Amino acid sequence: MAGIVVALTLLTTPAHAQTEAPGAALKRVEQELQADTQRRKDLDLRSQALQKELDGLRGQLIGLADQARAQERDLDALEDSLAALEAEEHDRSARLDGERQQIASLLGALQRLARVPPEAALARPDNPVDTLRSALLLRDTVPTLRARADALTAALTALSETREKLVAQRAKALATRTALAGKQAEMARLVARREALSRQTEEERVQVAQRMGSLAGQATDLRQLMDRIEAERRAAAEAAAKREAERREAERREAERRLAEKREAERKLAAQKEAERKEAERKLAELRAAEQKAAALKAAEEQRAKDEAAREAAREASERALAARRAPAAPPSSPSGDAPPAIAGMTLPAGGRLTTRYGETDRFGASSRGVTVQTRAGATVVAPQSGSIMFAGPFKGYGLILIVEHGNGYHSLIAGLGRIDTAVGKRVATGEPVAVMPADGSPDLYFELRRNGQPINPQRGFGVPEGKGQG
Repeated sequence: MAGIVVALTLLTTPAHAQTEAPGAALKRVEQELQADTQRRKDLDLRSQALQKELDGLRGQLIGLADQARAQERDLDALEDSLAALEAEEHDRSARLDGERQQIASLLGALQRLARVPPEAALARPDNPVDTLRSALLLRDTVPTLRARADALTAALTALSETREKLVAQRAKALATRTALAGKQAEMARLVARREALSRQTEEERVQVAQRMGSLAGQATDLRQLMDRIEAERRAAAEAAAKREAERREAERREAERRLAEKREAERKLAAQKEAERKEAERKLAELRAAEQKAAALKAAEEQRAKDEAAREAAREASERALAARRAPAAPPSSPSGDAPPAIAGMTLPAGGRLTTRYGETDRFGASSRGVTVQTRAGATVVAPQSGSIMFAGPFKGYGLILIVEHGNGYHSLIAGLGRIDTAVGKRVATGEPVAVMPADGSPDLYFELRRNGQPINPQRGFGVPEGKGQG
């Protein structure tokens, strides 16, 4: 028995330890375990320091994301103003071109008349009436020309001022675009730094843990080997007389056990078959009931979505009518909007124009379970509320999506992304950058909020009453 135990232990022991005595090998393994324990403590301290730096980076990312969103709104306003100034400059130039042609014709006629001296005019064969008419015509034309020349001068001055505003506005728009690109580049660098810090000590920590597990196993095997060798040395004289009797008793008990196991297996097999038959019947009944319940829930959900959309439309119409009665008429707003609609209790993932509300018919003809926001190309996408990343990647026809768990039964789904800057299992703070929209066109971001697995109106935000439904 001792020979078998020693052989098995040597097979599982590293080659360099097979030449050592069990006591020396045990001492060496315990020393290595102590060293690895200290190394793990050092890694824990380093991980705490890195976590502090990671928290600081997260705060910087949130601040940069807010600044980038503000610059995106400023750039929208500058582009609208630039288009209006270009239209005004084109209109003024067209009117001035027409004025120049008319004044040039009149000035040409006056110059031709000025070349004729008064003596020559008296000597011309024209009758006195015609000469008088020409003089009266010149007397009335000169003040008119002077007034039109003054108006032309004022128009030229206004055109020059408009062009100066246009140049300044273009420079301001270029500076805003450059600043926005810098903010986006800085956010990309901080995101890369954040991920590098998260992975910096993870591999070394895993290696240390694996090595400590292996060393602990070796220490246990060595202790057991030493204990068994000592016990066998003390019991060698007594064990020889008992082995045969123990072997025979073991064979008898083994035969009885196998017979009992065979009978028990036959009984269990029969009971299992009966239980499987009953379970199949129960599952069939549950499946039918679940199908009926799902159909009823779907019909109720569609009806609630329609009712919610009607209530929202009526409420907004009432608020607009009340605001129109109380406040003076205001100039029409820009079609794109400077900021997203207010969402109670959370941050909208990206700024832009709200194109589809909850419960409205989407572009596929179905009732929308979330909201759709048209954003700028390359816009930053942030976490609407703090939570943990549950899914990050492509999914069927949605493209790249993110699913964030916020606690208290809330989940949010964000789709239509161009790039994801986080990973499953990561904790994110409210407003922390997690993704970027596609870099071309006018991309659409789809945002859906769920409570206990059921979609709710995102415009209600967090804090709706307990229970399932449309919220």
